[in-house]
Amino acid sequence: MDLDEAADRLYGMVPEEFTTARDALAKETRAAGDAALAKQIKALRRPAVVAWAVNQAARREGLLEPLLDLGRRLREAWRAQDAEALAEAGRERTRLVARAVRSVRENAEAAGHPLASGADLEIEQTLDAAVVDEDAAEQVRRGRLTRPLSYSGFTPAPVVRPAGKAGRAGESREAEGRRAKAERERRVEDLGRALAEAEKAAAEAERSRAGWAAERADAVREHVRRVEKVETLTARLAKAKDKLNAASHRLDVARREETGAERAARSARLRADEARDALDSARSAED
Repeated sequence: MDLDEAADRLYGMVPEEFTTARDALAKETRAAGDAALAKQIKALRRPAVVAWAVNQAARREGLLEPLLDLGRRLREAWRAQDAEALAEAGRERTRLVARAVRSVRENAEAAGHPLASGADLEIEQTLDAAVVDEDAAEQVRRGRLTRPLSYSGFTPAPVVRPAGKAGRAGESREAEGRRAKAERERRVEDLGRALAEAEKAAAEAERSRAGWAAERADAVREHVRRVEKVETLTARLAKAKDKLNAASHRLDVARREETGAERAARSARLRADEARDALDSARSAED
């Protein structure tokens, strides 16, 4: 076994099993005589829940491939400065990222680990980073993320190349106009994306608020039921204590009376023995 095999095995597990399994595997590897590998295994970090969810989706064939393929095409178009290919990839990007976010969430739920309502933004940032950045794409593809990713660099967009030699003022102004237009379009696109993200965050926050409001109402109902039950049990306990006190009093009286009766019985038996002895003596004297 090497580190890749160990990492593949561990990052395929649910987060709550990761640490125990990692430590056990490191111990087993050390016992087998490979202390260096054991140290590397021990250094593997438990994935955050969102990172785990993306890892599992990456391991499922067909879930993230369309998005990762789009990222490859987008980066190739950027390197080639193919404006048409960039525009086409940009149009696909929003749709495929949204679909991939849903796939990650649904795959996690199918695995028995539903994600919190605020997880979508971290998933989207991670997948968006994989679209734009080749290193991030490779991290997602390997399925060994420990934390969500984010990308703060420039988004690939076509760059307008200068036309011909200096001195062609008309073409220069036209190029500048195209650059300014491209910049405005990028600005509008960035603002639109920011608006979409803000609206999505607001919708998620509202869903979270509504969910917690429902949870609070259910908790209030449960609390009322428990209070009523406690009051009922308290009343029953008070009655039971009264009956216990009465039984204890009865027991004390019975014990006391039994002791007195036992003393009286002993005295009566003693008098009977004395009377029997006297009778026997009298009979003997007559004989």
